[in-house]
Amino acid sequence: MQQVINGLSVNISGSLKKQAIVFIHGFPFDQSMWNKQIRCLKKDYCCISYDIRGLGESYVGDGQYTMEAYASDLFSIVEELKLDKPVLCGLSMGGYIALRTVERDQSRFSGLILCNTKSEPDNDAAKLVRAEKIDQINREGVEKFVSEFVPNCFADETRKKKMFTDTLNKSKLHSPLGLKGALLAMAGRTSTNSFLNKIKIPTLLIAGSLDTLIPPPVMRAMAEKIKDSELGVAPRAGHLTPVENPGFVNDMIAGFLKRRIDNE
Repeated sequence: MQQVINGLSVNISGSLKKQAIVFIHGFPFDQSMWNKQIRCLKKDYCCISYDIRGLGESYVGDGQYTMEAYASDLFSIVEELKLDKPVLCGLSMGGYIALRTVERDQSRFSGLILCNTKSEPDNDAAKLVRAEKIDQINREGVEKFVSEFVPNCFADETRKKKMFTDTLNKSKLHSPLGLKGALLAMAGRTSTNSFLNKIKIPTLLIAGSLDTLIPPPVMRAMAEKIKDSELGVAPRAGHLTPVENPGFVNDMIAGFLKRRIDNE
């Protein structure tokens, strides 16, 4: 079932009477990156995915986005659907959104799944890279930007597969204003480092063994700060583990939900 909430394109798979999982996609992708996880889990859980503002089929607006606005968008979905303590599952930028949302009020959620993400904000060098990417989109357009950016999200071996081409081509359809807004939001986000040891809800972290953007040691360091958290490293996967190695990710998430959420 698809509906629009606060201008966001939201998809609901499974019964709203069951434990809900909200999937938050990474940049520069859309909610379809979670299709294989939703297909695996929708029988036992209510799987909710959405396009972050400015991307996919969600509204673009003025392109002046912040991480706070992204978190507020997520809260609006939880409130509109009357979700009772959903689990949040975010990848990369989606992980930044999940962390900030839980930092604002973790009592609203029953669990947290962080894929290929980090709690550190952009340093000065990274902010300059974001600025250059915005300039590149202005100068050369979306297609050139996406063609250069997306390959870095995949391991060498998975770039040869159809899933890479499909993901690349879909990413070229985004609004330039939406992409630039996302870059601004990521550059301006705050650190959630000091919050990690305050997380009390069950937490699973998933890294890609071949991820060069956020390598496994970064996520391992995060896991060490989150009490009783679990960490899995997906073999033969880069930055987009749910797309590159869906079987591993599905098993990790399903096992985590059964052990840590269903039995709570």
